[in-house]
Formats: sequence, structure tokens, C-alpha cells
Amino acid sequence: MNRTLLSVLFATFSLIASSQIIGTITDSKGKPLPFVNILIENTYKGTTSNDDGYYELNITDPKTYTIVYTYLGYKTVKKKVAIDKFPYEINISLEEESVSLGEVVVDAENNPANVIMRNAIAKRKENLEKINSYKADFYSRGLIRIKDAPEKILGRELGDLGGGLDSTRSGIIYLSETISKIKFLRPDKLKEKITASKVSGDNKGFSFNNAIDVDYNFYNNTVEFGNEIISPIANNAFGYYRYQLEGVFYDELGNLINKVKVTPKRDNDPVFSGFIYIVEEKWSIYALELDITGVQARIPAVDAITLKQSFSYSDAIDIWAVISQSIDFKYKFLGIKGDGRFTAVYSNYAFNSGLSKKDFNKELVAFEDEANNKDSVFWKSIRPVPLTVEERTDYIKKDSIQLIRESKPYLDSIDQANNKFKPGDILGYTYQNSHKNYSFGYNLPLNGIQFNTVQGYTAKANLFYTKRYDEFRRYFSASASFQYGFSDDRLRATGALSYKFNNTNRRILSLSGGVRTEQFNPSNPITPLINSISTLFFEDNYMKLYDKSYLQLNYSEEIFNGVRLYGQLAYERRKALFNTTDQVFINDDSDAYTSNNPLNEAAFGIVPFETHNIIKSNITARINFGQEYLNYPDSKFNIRNDKYPTLVLSYEKGFGATNSDYNFDQVKARLYQSFNIADKGRFSYNLRAGKFFNAENIAFMDFQHFNGNQTHVSTAGNYTNVFNNLPYYTGSTNDSYFEAHAEHDFNGFLLGKVPLLNKLNFNLVVGAHLLSTPDFKPYQELSIGIDNIGWRKWRFLRVDYVRSYQGGFQSDAILFGLKFF
Repeated sequence: MNRTLLSVLFATFSLIASSQIIGTITDSKGKPLPFVNILIENTYKGTTSNDDGYYELNITDPKTYTIVYTYLGYKTVKKKVAIDKFPYEINISLEEESVSLGEVVVDAENNPANVIMRNAIAKRKENLEKINSYKADFYSRGLIRIKDAPEKILGRELGDLGGGLDSTRSGIIYLSETISKIKFLRPDKLKEKITASKVSGDNKGFSFNNAIDVDYNFYNNTVEFGNEIISPIANNAFGYYRYQLEGVFYDELGNLINKVKVTPKRDNDPVFSGFIYIVEEKWSIYALELDITGVQARIPAVDAITLKQSFSYSDAIDIWAVISQSIDFKYKFLGIKGDGRFTAVYSNYAFNSGLSKKDFNKELVAFEDEANNKDSVFWKSIRPVPLTVEERTDYIKKDSIQLIRESKPYLDSIDQANNKFKPGDILGYTYQNSHKNYSFGYNLPLNGIQFNTVQGYTAKANLFYTKRYDEFRRYFSASASFQYGFSDDRLRATGALSYKFNNTNRRILSLSGGVRTEQFNPSNPITPLINSISTLFFEDNYMKLYDKSYLQLNYSEEIFNGVRLYGQLAYERRKALFNTTDQVFINDDSDAYTSNNPLNEAAFGIVPFETHNIIKSNITARINFGQEYLNYPDSKFNIRNDKYPTLVLSYEKGFGATNSDYNFDQVKARLYQSFNIADKGRFSYNLRAGKFFNAENIAFMDFQHFNGNQTHVSTAGNYTNVFNNLPYYTGSTNDSYFEAHAEHDFNGFLLGKVPLLNKLNFNLVVGAHLLSTPDFKPYQELSIGIDNIGWRKWRFLRVDYVRSYQGGFQSDAILFGLKFF
């Protein structure tokens, strides 16, 4: 403890000694003021005070400066100083700003806030287009705390989370900083080059803070903040907000600033509440202090988020630009709670400097060499927002114990404690060697206990081994799975070997094989749990299985950005299976079950195909059009661009079959996309088409099957890959086919405007589905449903009404969607 205290004091002294202009900012009562903006007059060079009110402004030339101190709700202070040596200390006390309505007339018919906001909305596009491009320096700091952390979550030990917890199991679990150069081109091109990155407790780590994730422009109609949130100055903002003028004041330039309170018309709409400050006559944003709940943002784990933005004006180019931003949040989920803050500082802007599309590509974030190897002297000289005592303590503590925690004796001691077998490990145990980065173990998954009419009750056991290299950028894994069917009295086993070569193109090679039961539709349209319940309680054994012995080789890699190639070669032996049990819970009627023949449910004892061997090959290309990516050292993280669809092209061939009739060729394509339509919700579609060749008499499992649903229960997140009122194998084909799915989730856009219903926070969802093959008259489904049903954060239920048509009305159904499986 004494060592830590001395280290903090030493770091504090070193910070002061190496600083340039330093000081503390307080209010008139001596209370420290956090997040005060400090700028050199007529520039975008500045800094921000930390939570302790302490600031550090790094300048290199001793001369005369005018320093401007601005903070919302307080009078701006300008301090002209002649500096002849460093460090130079300036402590500032800010007085509260007098915000008053003055002579403004407020009545029921003439709301001055409405006039102000209409002017701001009218000038929104013009103010947006003033900044066509810019270059800037960017600093980001992220901090996440946890409070009263549980010892375990979902049965897993949490430990001390990297040394961040105190005796009350509270503390910082994430602290990271980045320094970067950013450039922007309207409307949405943003590229970042990170020059320095620091992660507490990981001297080799690379921060995941970046400018793209905190790029919030309220001059756009919507702001992507978990959900598409309506800006208070959006074209349609008056449909979502009420406005009230709280008062006016003058800034240091003599501009009249209007402080306007924004209040949601409906609590659960995707909107903010709080204050927006508008510059009179220019109708620009001067500052923002806005709150949003997790419900409004559709982020269930978050209770509340507060976003603050401060702007600075340049008379030379007539632009108000963001100079600082903070995002404070509180979270609580599954017994874990805490808070955090992400701070951003923008400086040294160069506006409209001639950037063009040629200056941008799909790389959004890149790192300079040695970005994570900057020493403390570098960070002290460049960090625009000083660390708080809490943050300095966290850095010193975690950095000091990192070497210890990475040492073999420490890792062995932790493993020795964790590797002890306990009574609670009977269903699963993992042995780990942290120093050599390998682990192995077994588990007896509860979801391995299932029931189907072919095997009866089943139980499952898994074995696994993993060896990690380069901080898990590469790995080798081996696994085995054993399943025993109690009714057919047979043990089936499978195994797999897999190696990941790198974390850039993510080249993966795997070999697998064994014996297992498999659904005729390889998409597995009915889950084992749903089938078990449907079979035992309702006598509906919809799952149809066959026996597959196989040896399979898989390979995949991204050959260039946005294009991933998959290859597969498999040898298979397929054999028909029959029902071996007639057990039910509700009505023990031996004739209740259908046969295991998907071609004829009454064909007991008749095989749907003859036992055979076949070799199958498949080559698939997945093309993510417009894919962007984050380029980390030795790693690449792909970001799908919602503006563009994904195209999948495949060629599949079956050959060398012991029955030559079972050989075939198939080409197929899939196109899918999901995107937000401003504040109107999210639209998704999925199109599939294909054609078989030389496939007149192929085995039924090689047909193209379409995901049906006869259980009236679904565990899918959305329904763009299923026909929810179609029997499982109706429409299966060995010819050409086309299927289309479309779904729109209004995400509260409609129901949020209905009195009383809007308090429930339900979402209206509509869908349309089409299936067509040469021998199957075009089939359509239409659906309308309510999503996000539940209580508080637990929104696990969706209910849909589905109607199907095929040359006329066929049938209808009620579907229950469950999201927690």
C-alpha cells in the first residue's frame, strides 16, 4: 500500500514537473469543475479539465497567450499571460452564468423556444454542409467501473478482473487512451490513424477506443446511438420533442446563446432529453447536454447515458466545431452494475482542406508502428486531459502487477487453485496451463439431454483441447463429442481438428469426422429442445433423421477485403433410420407418431433412400460489398456496411456415389441485407435462388430444403430465413427454385405514437415471404407481429399472426418467438 501511494505521489510530481501550462479550475465555492474547455484564443488548440478540475495545456513556445476557459453554466474567462518559463501555473475560479429570460415573453400561444428551434431546423442542412471536410488531432479515453462485482456469473468465476477490484469488489475494469490523426469527408467518410495507444494493465495492448464509435453529428436527422435516435433539430423533430426556453446568456464573443430544454413527447421514443444551446441568428449548436435511457437507445444493459458536446467558433471560417465530448453511462445487467465515461477531445482542425474520395478507402482505423510502446514521458507531454488520481492509481497498480501476473510462478499458482476439481465441476471441468497457453477438459451439457423417436432419450459428453498462440491470434483445437441413444442403444461419436493461421485473413483449416444423426435439412429447422417438447407433450415428431458417417475437410480464408472463400470436401456414408420408441407424456398412443420418412409420414418401415456412399465438394464465395475494416497490428476486424448487401455464390457437386443416380450438381446464390430507414425502423431481406443439374433421382437429403415451422414456436431473432406456416419438407426440390423473405421492424415508430400502447415499448413487425419451384405453385406468407414483449429489460417474447396463400388462402397461425434460448 505504501509503495502504491509513493508511486502515485511520484507520478503526480513528475506530471507537474513536465507540464507546460497547468492549473486547477474551481467554482466560486472552491469545488473542482470537470470537463472545462481550455483553448488558446482564435485556435482549436486546447485541452479539457479532468474530474478533479485539473488541466494541462501543452505549448512549446514561451510567449504571450490569451487562454480562454469555457464551461456550460459559467461565465467565460479570458486570461492573457506572458510566459517566459515552464511550467506555468494558472488557477481559475469560474462564476456561474446568469441565465434568464429577460424580456422574453412566454405564453401558451407564443412559445419562443419553438421559434428558435424552427430556425435551427431551417438552418440545419446549411450548417451541416459548412464542413465539407477536415483534418484534426483526436484524443480518446475510455473508463469503465464495476461496483459490487459478484464472485461468479452463470457459474463462472470472475476473479479480480485484472487486478481492478478493491475489497468491496469494485473498481476500474477498463482504462484506455488513444492519440490519433483523423480526417473526414462529408457525408460519412472518416479515417483514423492511431499514433499512440495505452491500455491499463496491458503494455502490449491496443485500445478499442476510436473516433468512429463516438462520431455524433446532431446536424444529421438521426444519430446512431445504439438505435437511430432523432436529433432535436431533425426535420421531423417537432413530432418527437417539446421545447422550452430556459433562458439566454452572452458568450465571450457577444453571441446570444439560447438554452432550450428538450423533452420527449413519448417516453419510449428513440429521442433525447436535456438541453441544447442554440446561437441566436446563426442558429448553430453552441453546446449539448442530453440524456437517453437504455430503453430509448435499445441497449438493454444500459440504464442511462449522458452525452455532452462543447463547440468553439472560428470567425475566420464561420464554423462552430466540436472541441470536446463526454459520454457518461450507467449499466446494470445479470447482477453486474457499474458506470463509465468515454471522453473525446478534438484539436488543431484544418477545415475544407481539399480532401477527396481518393484520400479514403475501406480502412477505417490503422495503427502506426510502435503505437503501443510509448513511454510515460511521451504521454505526459501529449495527453490533453490529465489523469485523475483514480486513473493514475489504476495505471500504476496494474502496470506494476502485470509482470508478476505474467510470470510462470504466478500463473502456475493461479492454475493450481483453479484446476482443483470441485463437486460443482461434475458437469464440466477445464484444466488450464496459463503459462503455456493450453487448456483441456470435458463437459456434460444439459442441452445434450434430448428426445426424438429415432434415438429415444439421448445424453452427450464433450472433450476439448485448445492451444493458443500470439494472444489467441492463432490457435489449434481438438474436440470430440459422444452421444448415446437409449432407445436405439447406440453410441455415436464425432471429432474435429482445427487450426487458425492468423487473425488478418483468418485462414482456418479443419478436419472432422465420425458418426452422427442428421436432419434431412442441413439447416436444422427444428431445434432439439423444441422437438423434444413437441414430441413428448404433443406427439408431433417433426424432426426426421438419418445416419451419417463422414470424413470432412474444410478450408476458409478472406482472399481480399470483403471476399471470403470457403471450400469443403467430404466423404459420406448415409443410412436410413426408423423410429425405435413410441413414448409420450400426454397420451400413450403407439399410433400417434408419424414415421421417420420425410417423404411419407405413414411409410413405416419404408426407407426414403437406399444406403450409399458419396463424395461431396462445395466451393462458396461470400462477398460483403462495401465492407470496411479496422486494421490492428496482426489483426483485422471487419465492419459490415449496412448500405450494401452481401452476396453468396456456391457450387456444390456430389460424385462417386455407389448409386450413380445420386450424383448431382447445384449452383446457388443468396443476397441479403439489413439496414435502418432513418427513424422508421429496420428493414431486412433475404433472397435465394438455385438450379440443380443431373439430379433427377438424387437422395432426398441432397434436395434443396426450405426452412418451415409446424410448432408455432420460434427461437430465431428475425424471420427472414423461414416460412413459419409451411411444413418442414413441403416444397423441397431437386430442380430450380427461388425464395424471398422481407421483414420490417418499425422499432416503435408506429406503436410509439399510440396512447397507452406507447408506454409498453412494443415494436410492430410486418413480413412477406415467397417460395416458387417448377412443381410447387407459388407459396406466399404474410405476417404481422408484436416484438419486444416483456418486462423492463427482459424483452424475450414476440407474437406474430401468419397467413399463407397458394393459389388462394391456405391457413393461418399464431407464432410465439422466444429470444432467450
